[in-house]
Amino acid sequence: MKAKEKERVLECYQRHKDMIYKLAWAYCKDRYQADDVFQEVFFKYLKHHPRFKTQEHEKAWFIRTTINVCKNLLKNKWNRDMVQLQEWDEGQAFPRGTGDAFEELKEAILDLPDKYRIPIHLYYYEEYSVREIAKLLHMNESTIQTHLQRGREKIKQVLERSEDYDVGA
Repeated sequence: MKAKEKERVLECYQRHKDMIYKLAWAYCKDRYQADDVFQEVFFKYLKHHPRFKTQEHEKAWFIRTTINVCKNLLKNKWNRDMVQLQEWDEGQAFPRGTGDAFEELKEAILDLPDKYRIPIHLYYYEEYSVREIAKLLHMNESTIQTHLQRGREKIKQVLERSEDYDVGA
């Protein structure tokens, strides 16, 4: 690999490493699987040497590739049958901060089904618009809006239940 090419790859790596890992974590809900996805995405990048028109096009490629690798990983029979532990390390995907409120929000988001969790992650943490998310996930904008709304409702219900439980304790 030439010096110029190495520099391009390293710059790309620095630009997208956090986003890829957080998205993989949000999708797989497992630290070790997120590590595998992360490596596979960059392997695909190095293998295919894609050229991008813009940085947005590059970011979209990484998001789409990350989602596809996650889906393929989770289709694997071993992963379907395995009971996953939901680990959490500081600095990983979703809310940053401390305290019970952050822990409850984090758990509520991680417990969402994929169809709600992934759009919520892309919308709130990667700051994509509904239109961009729809394009990335190959879905209608109205479907994404519905998934965002239902995901927020489910999070709200979980948080309200935990408040009710805390009040009665």
